[in-house]
Amino acid sequence: MEILRTQSSKLSTPIHKGSVWAFVVISFLGFLDATFLTAEHYLGPLLGCPIFGGCDKVLISPYSAVGGIPVALFGAVYYLTIFILGIAYFDTGRARVLKLAVSLTPLGLIASLWFLYLQLFVIKALCFYCLLSLVTSTLLFILGLLMRSRLGADRA
Repeated sequence: MEILRTQSSKLSTPIHKGSVWAFVVISFLGFLDATFLTAEHYLGPLLGCPIFGGCDKVLISPYSAVGGIPVALFGAVYYLTIFILGIAYFDTGRARVLKLAVSLTPLGLIASLWFLYLQLFVIKALCFYCLLSLVTSTLLFILGLLMRSRLGADRA
């Protein structure tokens, strides 16, 4: 597997290129999912809910928006930010760009776990696409932990 060496001489442990590519691809899939949920919020049901059948109930709940802005839009911005930072890392090779992306992953996981709690115990309905976002944010968090251990060697 090809290994990326960064321009930063402070990064002593190389990052596997495949790990960063997985990080970028998963963030893009999360972006597509969150963008779809945002469109569902504004346009109404586009495709329906393939599993669980609770998408509509979740998407019209009072927890689906903050200040009139759908939480899915915040998710789309989150995933897009991670995607852009991942691409920027490939372009620049700077460890601090990847560190920033990795440092955002706990936010996505915490938000997804909160929304899972709301779906299970408050709304009492499950949204397939919301659960897909939970999976992508969890995978990003796990990949982030793995990369953080390599990035942690430099504390600059």
